[in-house]
Amino acid sequence: MTTDTMIGVDLAKSVFQLHATSMSGQPMYRKKLSRQGFAEFMAKQAPAVVVMEACGSAHYWAREISRLGHKVRLIAPHYVKPFVKRQKNDAADAEAIVIAAQRPEMRFVEPKSEEQQSRAILFRGRERLVRQRTELINALRACLYEYGHVVPQGIRWLTKNRRHTNGAKLRPAPNSCARNHAT
Repeated sequence: MTTDTMIGVDLAKSVFQLHATSMSGQPMYRKKLSRQGFAEFMAKQAPAVVVMEACGSAHYWAREISRLGHKVRLIAPHYVKPFVKRQKNDAADAEAIVIAAQRPEMRFVEPKSEEQQSRAILFRGRERLVRQRTELINALRACLYEYGHVVPQGIRWLTKNRRHTNGAKLRPAPNSCARNHAT
């Protein structure tokens, strides 16, 4: 497959900006397309090298565009930023993506499969739940400390401490704060 066109795509939620050049760097066209229009446009194009920033939907679009016969390359956003020539806008970003991709020393990101993305989502979700559980445990420890109960760090101490109370219930402390503010 010989490709003589490189298309830089700045992805967004509803409007995509394209900047196409020849492989030697000569500008060919610039386009602003909707999501639907982008998919239809890419289906009609001859095989090309399509370059995008590795952002939110880039892996999805990489899979879709490669199914159409294009070669897809993803670049980390911090590698593109130095190539933005003028004010930051979608057209300038699309042009900077192409310029960055034409550098021989550029590092590219491998597009993820759906399975890899699913595993990453599960992993991030689990990390978030563990972090929230830790926050709740620390808040509980702080509240217990307010009533004179010192609980060491770690979840095992809370479950262990519950067993050592021999079923005795903690007495609610008198609400002296409420009484002081009421008077």
